[in-house]
Amino acid sequence: MCGIAGWVSFDPDRPVTAEAARAMTATMACRGPDAEGLWTTPLVALGHRRLSVVDPVGGTQPMFVEHEGETVVGLTYSGELFNHRELRKDLTVRGHAFRTSSDTEVVLRAYLEWGEDFTERLNGMYAFAVWDARTQELLLVRDRMGIKPLYYHPVPGGLLFGSEPKAILAHPAVRPVIDSEGFAELLGFTKTPGHALYRGMRELRPGHTLRCGRGGTTVRRYWELRSHEHTDDLPTTIARVRELLEDIVDRQLVADVPVGTLLSGGLDSSIITALAARRRTALGADPIKSYALDFARHADSFHADDWRGTPDAPFAETLARHVGSDHSVVSLPPDALLDTAAREAVMRARDLPFDLGDGDTSLYLLFKEVRRHCRVVLSGESADEVFGGYRWYAHPETVAADTFPWLAPPFGTGIAGPGSGPGESLIDRGLLARIDLQGYRKQRYREALAEVPHLPGEPAAERRMREIGYLHLTRFLPWMLDRKDRASMAVGLEVRVPFCDHRLVEYVFNTPWAMKSFDGREKSLLRAATRDLLPDEIADRVKAPYPITRDPLYLDGLRASLKEAVDGPSSRVRDLLDEEALAAATADAPVPGYRTGTELVLALDFWLRTHEVDLDL
Repeated sequence: MCGIAGWVSFDPDRPVTAEAARAMTATMACRGPDAEGLWTTPLVALGHRRLSVVDPVGGTQPMFVEHEGETVVGLTYSGELFNHRELRKDLTVRGHAFRTSSDTEVVLRAYLEWGEDFTERLNGMYAFAVWDARTQELLLVRDRMGIKPLYYHPVPGGLLFGSEPKAILAHPAVRPVIDSEGFAELLGFTKTPGHALYRGMRELRPGHTLRCGRGGTTVRRYWELRSHEHTDDLPTTIARVRELLEDIVDRQLVADVPVGTLLSGGLDSSIITALAARRRTALGADPIKSYALDFARHADSFHADDWRGTPDAPFAETLARHVGSDHSVVSLPPDALLDTAAREAVMRARDLPFDLGDGDTSLYLLFKEVRRHCRVVLSGESADEVFGGYRWYAHPETVAADTFPWLAPPFGTGIAGPGSGPGESLIDRGLLARIDLQGYRKQRYREALAEVPHLPGEPAAERRMREIGYLHLTRFLPWMLDRKDRASMAVGLEVRVPFCDHRLVEYVFNTPWAMKSFDGREKSLLRAATRDLLPDEIADRVKAPYPITRDPLYLDGLRASLKEAVDGPSSRVRDLLDEEALAAATADAPVPGYRTGTELVLALDFWLRTHEVDLDL
């Protein structure tokens, strides 16, 4: 995995400069610690920071095809192509000669052979830019599910682009400005496709391309979720899901560097680890390495609640023994979760104050430790969105709610009024009313519903569950993928997500809900397809969210950090807060319920201090 950045300018009065392009590319060093490349002309700059995974020697970027000493096409590429071997064979038959064994060169040659339609043939996670010197056009491409990020910012006469907002913000023509709509998007938990929060900046939507030339910029959708009748019976459907999963994991284990898995002990990560272990055994390779997260003193401080009935660590160890993985546990003490350097590294990686508090910090610290042993890991992320694993899928009140399911009672409170949504508890109520956060959520929900592809004559219950599935795949999952991408790439670790393979997503999206939940449980279809791989206690385990610490020392540290952040006349974040709620959260005997709000405020404080953000609210 890598980081890319670049700039195209057709305005002779604003030529591309190597200095600005170099500054943009330098911000991607965390994503690509192994090598740097930059190519510039007065028209275009292609920047690249490389994390070497496939063909470490031959995959240097930017990569070019030349004819008689002149550049024909150039490419700066971030991602992995999981069908590059098949495409290489096809392209070789068609007359293409390859200089490397990298998937980057396959992408480059595929563009030369099929033009922009080559996107239909790609299977992987990727975000890249192609400069076509023949037409003097820049083409940006993002994978179907949005696993890899890609942002752009129109400028007079051209366009800036980068893997993360920080690459674009490094250009001297761009100021970080957040207006009322951007702030509503920040707080709304709606993940509007294409919205990048910063004024003027856009995120290229998953499954889309952007072409920028002298005649202007056009955006095209090359993939979308479509509805069609599911004709397979239940046994055939179960068998097809298993067939797809085996093929996907086999493909995603391919790398020229060590590969491992993230193992929480839940159903999804256990399936991926079990399939990976089976494949490694079949190849006669060393056992797969698996990595789990735990908290020091967790056994003493853990108590079951409505979300988490059991701690994860014992289940991860059970699965590791069952499949014979080389298992490691990363145990984090409370002071590690409160460490200023770690928290600031997370927030710097995000560029925006999206924050899950210790959930983000622990993920970053887990990845930092894993990176010492592996460059690539497979994750169980997205199985809940694809197969319907969240508890609210089975809750009638939530399903029927006229909003995003994760904001609806009883699991969410984002429709109860200003200050009721995720993280809003400390935000000034007048500010929330002024940006009309509730109206913003309603508008975005309506827009999302209007996109859902329905089947004619579909029963009402199936129609609604198709909507619920679509909302998760297009509004909830992208948020989770962004979180994992930033935390992993901040330490130069590539995380692959097998459940996001578009073939699996398309197949399961069109499987009726009655079949997905045929035994009355969440993820019935997935359990049935993989039960033989797992111990019963894991195959039957109830869904539990990503773990957070319950240690009182962490909560005490949060309160102290909040007091420090708002103290003094120079605090910018205090102007955004509700004084009554702030007093309750910082009291010696604090009122419960402000943990998430406190974590958001700390993220806001760091962001305002370090990014020199202009708030135009």
